[in-house]
Amino acid sequence: MNCASKTLFSSSYICQFTVSIRLVTLWFASRAVSGEVPVEPMVSKKTGLLYEKRLIERHISDYGKCPVTGEPHTIDDIVAIKTGKIVKPKPLHTASIPGLLGAFQTEWDSLMLTNFSLEQQLHTARQELSHALYQHDAACRVIARLKKERDEARQLLSEAERQLPAAPEAATANATLSNGKRAADGGEQGPDAKKMRLGISTEVITELTDCNAALSQQRKKRQIPPTLASIDALEKFTQLSSHPLHKTNKPGIFSMDILHSKDVIATGGIDTTAVLFDRASGQILSTLTGHSKKVTSIKFVGDTDLVLTASSDKTVRIWGSSEDGNYACRHTLKDHSAEVRAVTVHATNKYFVSASLDSTWCFYDMSSGLCLAQVTDDSEKVDYTAAAFHPDGLILGTGTAQSIVKIWDVKSQANVAKFGGHTGEITSVSFSENGYFLATAALDGVRLWDLRKLKNFRTFEFPDANSVEFDHSGSYLGIAASDIRVFQTASVKAEWNPVKTLPDLSGTGKATCVKFGPDAKYVAVGSMDRNLRIFALTIVNVLIFLYLLRDLFTSSSSSSSSSHRIISAQLRYIKEAREIRLAMQPLELIKRVKEIQQEASTGHETDVKQNTEAVDLSKRRKAFLPTNEESSLKALEEWRKRKMERARQRDLEKTGGVSSSKTS
Repeated sequence: MNCASKTLFSSSYICQFTVSIRLVTLWFASRAVSGEVPVEPMVSKKTGLLYEKRLIERHISDYGKCPVTGEPHTIDDIVAIKTGKIVKPKPLHTASIPGLLGAFQTEWDSLMLTNFSLEQQLHTARQELSHALYQHDAACRVIARLKKERDEARQLLSEAERQLPAAPEAATANATLSNGKRAADGGEQGPDAKKMRLGISTEVITELTDCNAALSQQRKKRQIPPTLASIDALEKFTQLSSHPLHKTNKPGIFSMDILHSKDVIATGGIDTTAVLFDRASGQILSTLTGHSKKVTSIKFVGDTDLVLTASSDKTVRIWGSSEDGNYACRHTLKDHSAEVRAVTVHATNKYFVSASLDSTWCFYDMSSGLCLAQVTDDSEKVDYTAAAFHPDGLILGTGTAQSIVKIWDVKSQANVAKFGGHTGEITSVSFSENGYFLATAALDGVRLWDLRKLKNFRTFEFPDANSVEFDHSGSYLGIAASDIRVFQTASVKAEWNPVKTLPDLSGTGKATCVKFGPDAKYVAVGSMDRNLRIFALTIVNVLIFLYLLRDLFTSSSSSSSSSHRIISAQLRYIKEAREIRLAMQPLELIKRVKEIQQEASTGHETDVKQNTEAVDLSKRRKAFLPTNEESSLKALEEWRKRKMERARQRDLEKTGGVSSSKTS
């Protein structure tokens, strides 16, 4: 019995072992070689076992046999099996609450680690940014210091260059001994001592005389250019553009000049800067900074790349263009002891004059910045506020704060004529191109002087006239005061007729400077705001002007009476349209509202009354606008009807003329 039971037990044990071996084999087969469920299953044709594609292909290529049975295999002996997407089941421990809490804790730890690493990266980036900003700030400070040192070195160099020619004379003058001691230097001689000047040499005088002779011969042959803007064109000038060139905290354009060859406008502002503006492109070319007070005068030096500026800081600066297109200060001239009011360039473009409130005017050499002569009138002490060269270059006109106009001979620096009659400070002087007339502006208006008879022949009473300017051809005269007036020039006995009145659109009531563009194609105006305004023909005006010219030439084939009638009718249309456009703008009400609102800030007691007046005027304006618009629309409708009727009549006249010609 024991033997039989042992035999039975051993046989059952062998069977169980065989089954377990088979199960292990199947498990290995189902899990391929990696021990994981195959992602891309493949089956063997010979053994029927299941494998992972990437593993069985690598094993066959390396060993050439089945990894389980060891039978020889090739790639052709295995076949891919199509299966659905395998979703791996979650582990059993994640199905319990402790397992879920553990999973959540793991995720939270991972999130905290990620957040910590991000905070570290942010802290590092902030440190790098602060370091870069510190380096940038340090570099800016170094650059500013180097620029300051460069400017100081340039200034010292320019002063040394100006003093070098006078060194021998100064040494000779200081060589005189007094009580065995050398005389004091010029800078220590007291406030009344004058600096040594070389004077205007005979070579310079010869050059000025030759220039005068050449210009006089050219002026005799001078003719008005055919491209000059006509009176009809000037009458149609309106504001074409407005350009804010200067700072808002210190608004005001005090001086202006135009380089006609390049159509570049230079302005000097109360904000201590000068701006070079390209009118064609509407872009600022360069901003000249260096003065510490307002720029009182600015001039181009012919067609060169030089610009002169004068300032209330008692200096004159010569600016030159650099390779990058910007302008740098080449010379800073400090020969005046008070505010410099004007600079004017000689026709040779080699010399210029500055006029100052220190009762002197200086004659400079342009290339070296050396003051050749500093002139004062010993007969009377006057403060110079304006200056201009005669077109021929041998006469200098100056205006003073004592209402006197003085004419100087440049060669001898002698006062040859003196004009009185103005009231208040002379603000501007301008010579006509023909050299016969001098225009002067002062607080009481503008006066015209005949230089041949040295007398005043005409007066324009414009209070607070700030600027007067002849155009380059001498055909027009511009005056800047509370508005801008343009006159047609004439002879001494003929009437100087007004051509156009341009309003001061700045709202300040003070136009400070006026200049004519090339061939008087536009008028540039500076005011006490920061805007440069250009007045010219607008596109609408140009089209109307061309339309009139076309009708003028096409109507020459018809009868003279009908053409005259058509042209007069067209002019009447334009006049009516202009009147309608002006009628739609209540300018007086708008101006009065602005005045009251500006005056409203002066006192608390007057605020209530002025604000009430402003509100009343605003209500009147609002009440006026609908009525005005309605009347304007009616007028426009009537004008369109009349225009259509007259066009129909012209067509009938043309048709009748054609039929009569055929009949004849």
